[in-house]
Amino acid sequence: MADHGPAVEAAIEGELRLLDPEIRRSPELLGALLHPDFHEFGVSGRHWDRASTIDALVGAKEPGTGPGITSRVTGVELAPDLVHLTFDTEYNGRHAHRSSLWRRTGEEWLLYFHQGTPFSPEGPREA
Repeated sequence: MADHGPAVEAAIEGELRLLDPEIRRSPELLGALLHPDFHEFGVSGRHWDRASTIDALVGAKEPGTGPGITSRVTGVELAPDLVHLTFDTEYNGRHAHRSSLWRRTGEEWLLYFHQGTPFSPEGPREA
């Protein structure tokens, strides 16, 4: 992991926690990381809100799968209370570029927005 400031480090820590299968099975732990106004444009193209995201992740059946592979994590502090992260994931052969906005609410960093875009690892990586 690159040398980032404390805000980016906090956002990366939160993002990695969200990718942990144990966190994803717990509505309380998952909800504690999602901003009340959270929303997402998923890899499927579907728009998700906080409640539908928690329901889908907690109810997901993923026997025998781990947390997947996360790579190319980088972040930038856009404002004192806002961090933008980008990274790639691979789950069961499916690859996605991911983008997240983390907002500081009080003393906590919470995921405010997320977007996943599928990609083929054989295709071009840079535009």
